[in-house]
Amino acid sequence: IINNYLDGTQGGAMDKASPSGMHFRDSKRKVDYVLAYHYRKRLFRHPPGVASPKLTHRSASSAPVSNGGTEKGRAEPQQQDGGQRVPQERPGLPAVEVIELGPLDALEEEKRLQREEYERNLLEAGLEIEKDPENKSQGLSFVRIHAPWQVLSREAELLKIKMPTKKMYEITEEGGILKTLNEIWCKLTEPLQPQVPQQKNNNMKSLSYPFSREKIYLYNIKDKDTFFDNATRSRIVREILKRTSTKARNSMGIGTLIANNVYDAAYPLHDGEYEGQNDDMNDRKLLYREWARYGAFYKFQPIDLIRKYFGEKIGLYFAWLGLYTEFLIPSSVVGIIVFLYGCITIESDIPSKEMCDQRNAFTMCPLCDKFCDYWNLSSACATARASHLFDNPATVFFSIFMALWATMFLEQWKRLQMRLSYFWDLTGLEEEEEHHRPEYETKLLQKKMKNKNITTENSNANEKEKLTWSDRIPGYAANFGLILFMIMLTFSAVFGVIVYRITTAAALSFSTNETTRSNVRVTVTATAVIINLVVILILDEIYGAVAKWLTEIEVPKTEKTFEERLILKAFLLKFVNSYAPIFYVAFFKGRFVGRPGHYVYVFDGYRMEECAPGGCLMELCIQLSIIMLGKQLIQNNLFEIGIPKLKKLFRKLKDERTEPKEMDTNQSKDPQQWDLDYTLEPFTGLTPEYMEMIIQFGFVTLFVASFPLAPLFALLNNIIEVRLDAKKFVTELRRPDTVREKDIGIWYNILSGIGKLSVIINAFVIAVTSDFIPRLMYQYAYSQNGTMHGFINHTLSYFNVSHLKAGTQPENSPFAQDVLFCRFKDYREPPWSQNQYEFSKQYWAVLSARLAFVILFQNLVMFLSVLVDWMIPDIPKDISEQIKKEKSVLVDFFLKEEHEKLKLIESFIARDKQKHKSGTKGERIRAASFCQFNRSQKGSFASFSSQHTEV
Repeated sequence: IINNYLDGTQGGAMDKASPSGMHFRDSKRKVDYVLAYHYRKRLFRHPPGVASPKLTHRSASSAPVSNGGTEKGRAEPQQQDGGQRVPQERPGLPAVEVIELGPLDALEEEKRLQREEYERNLLEAGLEIEKDPENKSQGLSFVRIHAPWQVLSREAELLKIKMPTKKMYEITEEGGILKTLNEIWCKLTEPLQPQVPQQKNNNMKSLSYPFSREKIYLYNIKDKDTFFDNATRSRIVREILKRTSTKARNSMGIGTLIANNVYDAAYPLHDGEYEGQNDDMNDRKLLYREWARYGAFYKFQPIDLIRKYFGEKIGLYFAWLGLYTEFLIPSSVVGIIVFLYGCITIESDIPSKEMCDQRNAFTMCPLCDKFCDYWNLSSACATARASHLFDNPATVFFSIFMALWATMFLEQWKRLQMRLSYFWDLTGLEEEEEHHRPEYETKLLQKKMKNKNITTENSNANEKEKLTWSDRIPGYAANFGLILFMIMLTFSAVFGVIVYRITTAAALSFSTNETTRSNVRVTVTATAVIINLVVILILDEIYGAVAKWLTEIEVPKTEKTFEERLILKAFLLKFVNSYAPIFYVAFFKGRFVGRPGHYVYVFDGYRMEECAPGGCLMELCIQLSIIMLGKQLIQNNLFEIGIPKLKKLFRKLKDERTEPKEMDTNQSKDPQQWDLDYTLEPFTGLTPEYMEMIIQFGFVTLFVASFPLAPLFALLNNIIEVRLDAKKFVTELRRPDTVREKDIGIWYNILSGIGKLSVIINAFVIAVTSDFIPRLMYQYAYSQNGTMHGFINHTLSYFNVSHLKAGTQPENSPFAQDVLFCRFKDYREPPWSQNQYEFSKQYWAVLSARLAFVILFQNLVMFLSVLVDWMIPDIPKDISEQIKKEKSVLVDFFLKEEHEKLKLIESFIARDKQKHKSGTKGERIRAASFCQFNRSQKGSFASFSSQHTEV
């Protein structure tokens, strides 16, 4: 080993890549991390007639190539002079004349120097490196990194990584009926369990303790190469890469170098292929077989294996997604029951019967001016019957149920999170010191350069210097202005669709085709919802990019701060975008129409749109279902499958176009694991995965009163979503860096906020959008016999057709001579009253009842939610006891180990004393001439004994 590079000149076997693709060329040292970069060689020119063809193209870094050796015919490197490699002149060869560098060559030269310096610093940090030879004029090259035991143990101690000790202790399980039920459940669900290696004894847990080199005797180290698993090794190397800096451009770690295109990518390797003919089983292949296939949709997730392979952060995401999907099962069942209740009771619903009864002959006022005729209410029979499916007393119960369901789900997640924290040794996990983002460092450097008061003497200025409010004000101002603009853009899109509905409805009303005129409302609603969906999908993609850009110009200090701010912005914009059309239909449509003879107009001729005769709830249901299903099908599934494949194809074509067709002598026939992983998509974080589920959670909870089947569609989507995400992580993405997290962070707060908001929104949907309160008021306050007979007549007001404004009466109406009064849906005084067309007493009574219901519903559900929260402890009782037990076991284990260590030292001292005594007896018998020699022997042994005692 020369400077931790492998010397590849020894032996022909070394020239071949490792058979597994996971090790250095010696097939012993594991590749823990890979850096990839593109290179372009400098051209060298020799005097005419003496140029050597072998030296025409020469790598700018002539030194360790492939695995550290130098190729024949290349200049040997000298690493004096601060490690800079200078080509030596060989005897018999002319001096090399270098062509002047162009701007592109100068940039490549600067990148090469930065790479060399960075790799030297990595070597100084103790890492071992293997490189590919740069055999082509330009191409892709890899730097493979291995962390030896000394580095792993040192960094594990610095990072306080908990590792299993020799001590195992028993996990006490709850007894009684809970244990019996658990055993029965395990037997029933045995076919659903993934076939992954389990711990031999599930009742035993290994005691974990932060790694310490001084207490290395505590740990069960059978093999130093396998004591730290692949995920931990790559995490340790990543930490070193993050903090290793270069002087060039003051680069702070690998993040800055990738941002400056010095390196293209940095990633840990996958554990081999996920499918293949070979029988070698690895964690990746096991995850693919038991988890990341659509054929395994019925199986539980191997959460512990996911956590082992991808780290705690991704493990927590899939655990949360799994629990959410499980919780959707009972809510789906209840939703189906509510829907079936509506189907069963549709025949006995008196209001819809009255509306469909043609004998009642309610003559309704025209739906538009001039071109619309008077119409009979019975023609809206189908809409009224369909509305009853979702607008019935059972939906009130379902709204209360779903509010409690959301609370139960969050409480259960807190318990599961705590259980996972215990088994994954995350209890007491300290916040790790985060490295600054490259963009923050660059901004700080720019500020330092501008500041003329900084002198060369003040070398620590960069540490003390930080970005102040004055530096961030432009970013914050841009954030505020653009977010406001984006929200207004969303509202404009909604208003644009409203205008489309109004104008299209008016245009279709002019049609001479009877079928077209009779289906105006259905046509307009269906097309408008599809337009809404398309607009939402387009704006979602735009808002995601805008939110990222806005967060970047804020220049957050750390990755965690960046992620939290990005989540808040993206969620705000996407929440408004997804729910604005639904809020309009639920709470604003039909509220500002006016009345016959005094309608509200837009653009001086088009009337504001009204709700259907059966109410707006049916339209809200259609809007919600199409947007929810469209987003899930198109955005969550098609986009997730299609876009990564297109990106991969585009990157492949780009690489093929930029790299010339040259033979690469180093490239083996079979691509290595680092080659295969480079072609995969880079992991960009869990934000998109969480975001689509949080938006879906909003659809399931916020407007569930209008669409009881929402949980069922969410469940069907999530069964596919779990496997889709799993397949993406295992087969389509580079292996993410493992991140230790003890919770899901800001997402829990967003979920909790949506849960509380859902109570208020559902209260208003039931009170304002549905006919639940008017029906209740009629039955108990206005009905003659306490039934719903006469409800339709009660909700319709009279209007004298002679009071219609000139030019708005129906043209060529066959009923114009016969109609004296037409009806419209509202609580207003009749034309024969003194206060004609004013709001009636019934209107104010119903309005009061609606507000009272909102207050009562909200307080009742909030009280029940708090009660559920209080009754379910956040930490399971058995886990709380185990944590206490673990602390006492740890103390006992330490005391026992220290006691055994002390006894061992005492036994060594006693043995030394015994040898010392036997040695002095032998001296008395020996001749006096040997006394001096024996004394010196005795002194040396005594000194050894005293040294050993000090250990």
